[in-house]
Amino acid sequence: MKTITKFFLGCLLFCLTATSLSSFASHIVGGEITYVCLGGNRYKITVSIYRDCLGGIAGAITEDNPALISIFRSDNRAYLQGDSIRGSNQNGTVIPPNFKNDCVTNPPQTCLNRIVFEKEYTLDNSATGYKVIYQRCCRNGSILNIIDPSNSGATYSCEIPAAAAAQCNNSAVFRNFPPQIICINNPLIYDHSATDPDGDSLSYEFCQAYNGGASNNPRPVPNAIMDPLIYQGPYSYSRPMGGNPRIQIDAKTGMITGTPNLQGRFVVSVCCHEWRNGVRINTTTREFQFVVTNCSKAVIADIPQYSTDYNTYIVNCMDYTVAFDNLSRGATTYYWDFGVRTTEADTSTAFQPTYTYPDSGTYVVTLIVNKGTTCSDSISRFVKVYPKLQVNYDSRLVACPGDTIDFMDRTSSSYQLSSWQWNFNDFTKVDTNRNARHVFQYGGLYNVGLIVQNTQGCVDTLFRKILIDPFIPFIGRDTTIVKGERIYFNIPSGTNFQWTPATYLSNPSIANPVGYFTDEGRFVYTVRARNPETNCTATDTFVVRVISNGFLAIPNAFTPNGDGVNDRFRPLYVGYESISAFRIYNRYGEEIFVSQSMEDSWDGTFNGQDQEVGVYYWLIQAKDRFGQLVEDKGDVSLLR
Repeated sequence: MKTITKFFLGCLLFCLTATSLSSFASHIVGGEITYVCLGGNRYKITVSIYRDCLGGIAGAITEDNPALISIFRSDNRAYLQGDSIRGSNQNGTVIPPNFKNDCVTNPPQTCLNRIVFEKEYTLDNSATGYKVIYQRCCRNGSILNIIDPSNSGATYSCEIPAAAAAQCNNSAVFRNFPPQIICINNPLIYDHSATDPDGDSLSYEFCQAYNGGASNNPRPVPNAIMDPLIYQGPYSYSRPMGGNPRIQIDAKTGMITGTPNLQGRFVVSVCCHEWRNGVRINTTTREFQFVVTNCSKAVIADIPQYSTDYNTYIVNCMDYTVAFDNLSRGATTYYWDFGVRTTEADTSTAFQPTYTYPDSGTYVVTLIVNKGTTCSDSISRFVKVYPKLQVNYDSRLVACPGDTIDFMDRTSSSYQLSSWQWNFNDFTKVDTNRNARHVFQYGGLYNVGLIVQNTQGCVDTLFRKILIDPFIPFIGRDTTIVKGERIYFNIPSGTNFQWTPATYLSNPSIANPVGYFTDEGRFVYTVRARNPETNCTATDTFVVRVISNGFLAIPNAFTPNGDGVNDRFRPLYVGYESISAFRIYNRYGEEIFVSQSMEDSWDGTFNGQDQEVGVYYWLIQAKDRFGQLVEDKGDVSLLR
């Protein structure tokens, strides 16, 4: 019993330790590394770590200081490994949320702490440059866009280019602190741009985030090999969050825009690239957990996006007048600026104004709601005005099956046309040529569409109905007769009839020849006729089976269940002139159906009531073509 107790206590201690370590650094939500060149190959390196001071563990926060960094040459050879840097402030600094809570109906609580580690280093005059790395474990277990977040660490790094190539380069520095409050289903506009002391050109993109320490080694000595995080589908480093419009970053301005549509935590890594003389010399990376919450802003400025173009309200390809829709919420006043730079009169205070632009082009329209008040909000979208695109085409409107029809594009546009799509709606492929040629194999009314796009993204569609003559000289259904009988053919419409073969027919050039068959066999007739209204010709085929004697074909079962298949008990009479009686009896001998018509059939009811499943008996008395009375009887099974 004592042994079991010791084992249990040991296991409990191990589990508590493992639990503590696995959540050891779940308070860390982001970080970045920057540097300043002091001259003489001397650099001041700054490591900034962002921490959750609302839900983070106090003991873990204390363990962040000091930080361990490693410096590697660009070929991953260690220059300095595991150097300790102590932060200037043991507890870090709380960053204001920079969010006006009086403009939110239910502002979430937030607390972001930033601790900064700085130290000066003299580096050798390397021909390849250096990489500075900091690592920590572990991430918040509720992160949605990566695999196994609670067992994933974080790696933050920066590059120091070769001094000869970069001439004592300074890293870019992000202008703003990371966003602390991101509201679900509300437009996100966050400035993630940076400044560069050297005046280098900057570009931005979402980029790969990296794994770091482990639960059993939460503050490792950083190594040179950086392990990429594995993202949880459908997310990736380039599409780290869900949104409609999707969350994206402008490569030139660093603006992150979109409307998040899923609550939760998302790892977002932004790379700021420095360019000098057309060559990328450095990259500064900031990784941060974007937390989307239901904060319900009280005032929302919202212009919808109807175009698939980036952040574009509409592409107007018809004229210069644009009617604006307003989806803003919680506002009382509205101020529109329609983005015409040559005038100050392009504004409106209407809720949903209409404006006529002076010329074609791309304009930035801005809506400010509650302008000048504490709870103001704004949004900007593009409006593209590129009239005029009007699709049109020429073609025959009536044709025969098998005819070749030419479709000629007659679209008018102020700008060059770039693509065409012909849809013939007959299960054939789309034709992408400007002018198309098509053959319809079957008669019918086809709704032929042409979609045209020009180089400005304008799209117009025209559908036009094309009639392919459905005329068929219908003879009727195939039939079986007894030798010596006649068939009276009759085609209700058409001209120029020609029957082949002419065997047994009274006249092969009329609509209603009489067929008199003196021999047994199977005879196939084809008739060709012309529709006088369209001048189209068509054919139909008819099969006559001639037998020596008449017969009755009686099914042995039927299923009157209303499915449209075998619902009625119907005898087939071949070679009989008429019937005297068609009778059906139940098992008690009661007559439940009687008819003297060869067209009648039994539906499985008696006096309007469905009859039960079982065997029923039938009796048929018929007169053949020689006037002889023939009687037959049997049974049929009613199934359901």
